[in-house]
Amino acid sequence: MELTKNTTQAMLDGQLELWHTTFAYIKSMALKSALDLRIADAIHHHGGTATLPQIATKIMLHPSKVPCLRRLMRVLTVSGIFGIQHLAGDDDGEHVYGLTPASRLLVGSRNVAPFLTMMLDSIFVSPFLSFGEWMQNELPDQSLFEMKHGQTVWEFADQNPAFGALGNGGMVADSNFVMEIVVKDCGDVFQGVSSLVDVAGGLGGAAQTIAKAFPHVKCSVLDLPHVVADAPASTTVEYIAGDMFESIPPANAVFLKWVLHDWGDTECVKIIKNCKKAIPPKDAGGKVIILDMVVGAGSSSNLKHQETQVLFDIFIMYVNGIERDEQEWKKIIFEAGFSGYKILPVLGVRSIIELYP
Repeated sequence: MELTKNTTQAMLDGQLELWHTTFAYIKSMALKSALDLRIADAIHHHGGTATLPQIATKIMLHPSKVPCLRRLMRVLTVSGIFGIQHLAGDDDGEHVYGLTPASRLLVGSRNVAPFLTMMLDSIFVSPFLSFGEWMQNELPDQSLFEMKHGQTVWEFADQNPAFGALGNGGMVADSNFVMEIVVKDCGDVFQGVSSLVDVAGGLGGAAQTIAKAFPHVKCSVLDLPHVVADAPASTTVEYIAGDMFESIPPANAVFLKWVLHDWGDTECVKIIKNCKKAIPPKDAGGKVIILDMVVGAGSSSNLKHQETQVLFDIFIMYVNGIERDEQEWKKIIFEAGFSGYKILPVLGVRSIIELYP
């Protein structure tokens, strides 16, 4: 085919698309290095803006690596993690770097850095180097994580305390972040609820946030015995040892935060059938409250929103999990015997789903 100006440009555009996707992992690793070096903390230490020498001094960088830091900051500013502006009156081209809405979430009380550090750890990243090989295997088979590490993520965490602590810290950070928004902006979900059980709620971070925001709601957490054994004592939340696949304690509402995406349809139907047995009828206020992703829900015009949802759906394959679209949610909801549901796409890429018996 003879090359024309249009075909040449199409080829170059195609190459750009392929290169942009190929080198996308560098953007993730640049963020990881910023977390490891605590660059956001360094900028925050200087009041929210800092020059390159100030950052380098705070993170104790060897002077020989300052040019490399400049190049790293260029990536992190182009990608929107940090802001940049020219320092007025400086003829040497010095820049001042600032926190953006994204990097402000890496410092202070709403710090999500532990969650990102967990997601970018080599233990989670390395299984995806064999994604193509895993795709050729027949289901049900080992998860991506099992194929790489020889055991499930939960077994691995039990046997590797440092990784277990990394995982717990990451999930606590994410729970603190999202639950603050839930109780502040989505409190209507808990209207009329007098008792609530948080299923697979771990050490009870979400339940404690709900109990503090709505003191009239009697909150409890159901989790496996070895998890409940480490539960805090000084709290109004009750901890119950059990198995969600066996039964769920009775309550006015059942809460499931980021649980069902770990499981296939058969297991999910079993779990939410047990939820239905635990709550009163709809006219008595019974419901199940799910905090999870609904692929396609939310800002449909935002490409970054869509891409994040489908990327996370691939990520959750590391445990043979799935992020469901509305039709996939509808299938398991009605198969479990519920009469209706409502999706509230109010948490960015995640949603609140209410199920009615």
